[in-house]
Amino acid sequence: MLKKIILLLCVVATFVACQDIEKSEKPENLIPEDKMVDIITEISLLQSARNFSKRIFESTGIQGQEYIFKKYNIDSLQFKRSNDYYADNYEIYQRIYDSVKQGFERMKVKLDTLQLQEKKIKDSIATARKDSLKKAGDTIEPDFEKLSDTITKEKDSLIKTKPVVDSLPTPVSGN
Repeated sequence: MLKKIILLLCVVATFVACQDIEKSEKPENLIPEDKMVDIITEISLLQSARNFSKRIFESTGIQGQEYIFKKYNIDSLQFKRSNDYYADNYEIYQRIYDSVKQGFERMKVKLDTLQLQEKKIKDSIATARKDSLKKAGDTIEPDFEKLSDTITKEKDSLIKTKPVVDSLPTPVSGN
């Protein structure tokens, strides 16, 4: 019985202690929600790129968060305070992360569409090349019957005409 009372007091003390959690005050230079969505999206993309191939990412010379801060004209303290404020306000933070997730889903659809278009173009080029080679092969491959007939006709026409040598004047010797 004493153990139950002690356990109950601990649970009550925990709940009471959690009630006094200080929430972050709204900073004067709070980053707007829509801009925060863009910033978190880009930070996530940069972290993914770095995790995918750290060596290649580092070779670009891009300094992840510094690049983002410069791009959005913010500093690390402003980002931290804004992020803390939004994190303390669960509904807003959830809305921000839902927007980030939807943005990634839209990016994925666009990427899938571009990959499909690229595949169609490559397939189309491959088909055109194959057709072109097939047509070129048809014209390159000689028709031996036609060729034989042509050669025979040329031969006959050469025989019927007077040879060029016979038609030349004979040289006069000067002795």
